[in-house]
Amino acid sequence: MAVNKTKLKKQIFDIIQIGDKSNLASRAFDIFIVGVILSNISVMFLQTYDQLEPYYGLLSVIEWVTTGIFCVEYILRIWTADFLYPTCTRGKAIGKFLISYDGVVDLLTIIPVFFLSGFVAFRMLRVIRIFHLFRINSKYDSFNVIKMVLLRKSRQIISSMFIIFILMMASSLCMYSTEHAAQPGVFSNAFSGIWWAVSTVLTVGYGDIYPITLLGKCMAIVIAFMGVLLVAIPTGIISAGFVEQYQNNANEESKVVDVDEIGELLVDDVSKFCGRTILQATEEYGVNIYMVLRDNMSILPTGDLEIQTGDILIVKSKFLEKRRGSSLS
Repeated sequence: MAVNKTKLKKQIFDIIQIGDKSNLASRAFDIFIVGVILSNISVMFLQTYDQLEPYYGLLSVIEWVTTGIFCVEYILRIWTADFLYPTCTRGKAIGKFLISYDGVVDLLTIIPVFFLSGFVAFRMLRVIRIFHLFRINSKYDSFNVIKMVLLRKSRQIISSMFIIFILMMASSLCMYSTEHAAQPGVFSNAFSGIWWAVSTVLTVGYGDIYPITLLGKCMAIVIAFMGVLLVAIPTGIISAGFVEQYQNNANEESKVVDVDEIGELLVDDVSKFCGRTILQATEEYGVNIYMVLRDNMSILPTGDLEIQTGDILIVKSKFLEKRRGSSLS
């Protein structure tokens, strides 16, 4: 009986896992969930139209049915969490799932329906349902490219955004100094110019707030040109990241790896790889990881996959010849 229950749980786990292209039932489940999410989000939009008030009852039924499906999915993911984290105890596996991205998105998707919808905070939480689509798309190649680019270029992007933020704050202070005397109602304090700074630096320019003094206009011209240059920096970083990622993907698809150049590395408790993601291991140690063998599963090495104790890594590396046949420690 216990064996049958474990087998059933494993089958359910395989089906509800996102992005398993080798499992027809899993792909069908992904398509079904996408349809449920789109239906739920459509109801959110339709409920904002006063003209559709006679149909609010039907829309509420659809919302409750789709949310019920989300609840069932959430319960099944908790029930099968020990397969998601096979090296952890059942209690620890459930805890790790609950605080994971998937677990948090699932929970925040369900919460608004069971609480008072009159509160603004709970109405805003309904928007979290849209992130269900991100969770599904992130497991497929098209969206995974975007995720990999953002992860690889995250430091450069954050640095450029910090520079833009500093420019906006400095622009606000400068414009307050030059325009406060002429427009005390518009530039009443240093922070009041932040709206003008944002719209100018980001090249939107709504025109509801603008300088009228000669010095202020001259400063606005300089700030506008600086904004064009600085906003182009993160755009260039992301564009270069896409080019690099697609080149890497093309090279991986066309590259033929000699069997003599690859091998296995066992990850133990003191391994340099233990606890790191595939992306971190690749960047820090220059190792190409082609497959992760975990228990009885073969896992494709996505960038955010965390390497665990007991994993066997199928790798190609410059230092593999010196360490062939030994575990990485």
